[in-house]
Amino acid sequence: MNLNADLGEGAGADEMIMAHIDSASVACGVYAGSASITIATAVRCHQLGVEVGAHPGYDDPEGFGRREREVSPEQIEALVTFQVAALAAVVPVAYVKPHGALYHRCQSDPASADAVARVAKAHGVGLVGQPGLELLAAARRAGVPAYREGFADRLLLFDGSLAPRTQPGAVLDAPTAAAQAVRLARSGQYDTVCIHGDSEGAAAVAAAVRAALREAGVETGPLARQ
Repeated sequence: MNLNADLGEGAGADEMIMAHIDSASVACGVYAGSASITIATAVRCHQLGVEVGAHPGYDDPEGFGRREREVSPEQIEALVTFQVAALAAVVPVAYVKPHGALYHRCQSDPASADAVARVAKAHGVGLVGQPGLELLAAARRAGVPAYREGFADRLLLFDGSLAPRTQPGAVLDAPTAAAQAVRLARSGQYDTVCIHGDSEGAAAVAAAVRAALREAGVETGPLARQ
């Protein structure tokens, strides 16, 4: 099992979160943060022994990468190639996990998912996505590892997708997130559980999730070694 968090987005709690996670999905300076923040976050993770994955998104800082863009799969491949290569030039990259609207598009659009999978394959790494959706299917088509992701700090709908952030109760508090993380880990349906580093109280959530997993006897480690 693995515990990951989305970092490098300029939210301010990254250092505290790093103490509790196995892997950091690091923003690549396009939808949030900056090149300097990406470099500093990646280097700090490397120093602490936290596995680094690439977290590329749409070129949409105004919308934090959470708005759908009218771009082709070919443009997606170029954009993700640019971001992953930049991060990989700083530290070794262990996996690719799209961010925000790009993540959700790749979950339902095979062509976009295949575009991201080609980038992962070029770097010899796997893809992170939700079980049963197109991103992991694309990973299998590309012959790269497919890592199944669940979310500790977000309300999950009946089909396993994330409740929209605009829905009341969509972002879970620390005790609820900790309980959900243990439930997901014990289900056997996931390889990694995610914490959003930009959410309010993210450091407290990370600490609570780590403590709950430890108390439940759930052992975790780097994703690429799963």
